[in-house]
Amino acid sequence: HQNAVGAVPSPFDCWLLLRGVKTLALRVERQSENAMDLASALQRHKAVRRVFYPGLLSHPNRAVAARQMRMFGGMVSFEVADEPTAFRTLERLKIFALAESLGAVESLAEHPARMTHASIPAAERERAGVGNGLIRLSVGVEDVADLIADLELALNGR
Repeated sequence: HQNAVGAVPSPFDCWLLLRGVKTLALRVERQSENAMDLASALQRHKAVRRVFYPGLLSHPNRAVAARQMRMFGGMVSFEVADEPTAFRTLERLKIFALAESLGAVESLAEHPARMTHASIPAAERERAGVGNGLIRLSVGVEDVADLIADLELALNGR
């Protein structure tokens, strides 16, 4: 039967899924609010060259996103000067975990050029906008003031 219909979760996995669905809307709302606040704070930081978040008025596709979505999600990317700056920033983070994942309740940070997109040739990555100074965040549900402070301290070299 499993070969015909795909993976069949265990009863426990089904229970976990059902339990999680009940709070999904709350979690997504908090992630989206946190991401908007973080993107806005990053936009104001002198060490940040560009911020990519569809909820920002400066985003080139903001109007499209606003028509298609009620909230703008929990993914934020931003560029710093170069790869060493990105690495130092990631190493200094205390709340954000260095990990490749999306949509968890905890906040995660990653360096796409060396992690999720590492198998793509550098020239192709650059053309796609995945430069060595790019950092991607999957924003969680923690207190947003703590998240902003964590990023600011990391970007400021503390």
